[in-house]
Amino acid sequence: MPDDVKTGQINNHPDMAARLNKRLPPFARLLGIEFLSARPDSVIAEMLIREDLCTAFGTIHGGALMSFADTLGACATIVNLKEGQTTTTMESKTNFFARAPMGTRIRGESLPLHKGRSTMVWQTRITSEDGKLIGVVTQTQMVLEPK
Repeated sequence: MPDDVKTGQINNHPDMAARLNKRLPPFARLLGIEFLSARPDSVIAEMLIREDLCTAFGTIHGGALMSFADTLGACATIVNLKEGQTTTTMESKTNFFARAPMGTRIRGESLPLHKGRSTMVWQTRITSEDGKLIGVVTQTQMVLEPK
């Protein structure tokens, strides 16, 4: 991940979503995540469900869905970090509610449940293009101080 993204220096940029898109970590690029909006209290992104992200039954693999949400929660934390701080996921819980077939564009929105000095908790709601709830991921991000 680029240094300005890892260290929270992205949070002072006027167009955080564009900056996140430009500096996506390799795995987020592989998933095809596109940030639409990034503010301290909300991060929104989309991802197209491609064949290589699906199960044998043509629906999104749970791991791909969880990775999408994890990226959003991590980036939501990054937007809130002070200079020099970094983050890592401590815990993540996923509830799956509906299938999302190949070719669907999903949208995730991460909202804060807690923003503390040492941890942040984000809830990401993932919906289909028609607004159907696909899943909800709640994750805890640890805030790491510079060494």
